[in-house]
Amino acid sequence: MLAELLNSPKVVGAKQVKRAIELGAAGKVYLAEDADPRVTQPVAALSRERGIPLQTVPSMKELGRVCGIAVGAAVAALMKG
Repeated sequence: MLAELLNSPKVVGAKQVKRAIELGAAGKVYLAEDADPRVTQPVAALSRERGIPLQTVPSMKELGRVCGIAVGAAVAALMKG
């Protein structure tokens, strides 16, 4: 499930993920279940609007770890191609 994030191009963080979605560069969006909904809901809504698949992850810590950062991540996106 999260293995595809390990060695693939990705962006992490709400601002970067929103930008990737708007530019049509995001292939799949990941949302941490324990993140603040004020951060995740706008990203989820934009993803649904653009038809981008969403995947939930149990924790910010886990999402941050698979993205290769030392802190938790609320949202991340796997880039296309």
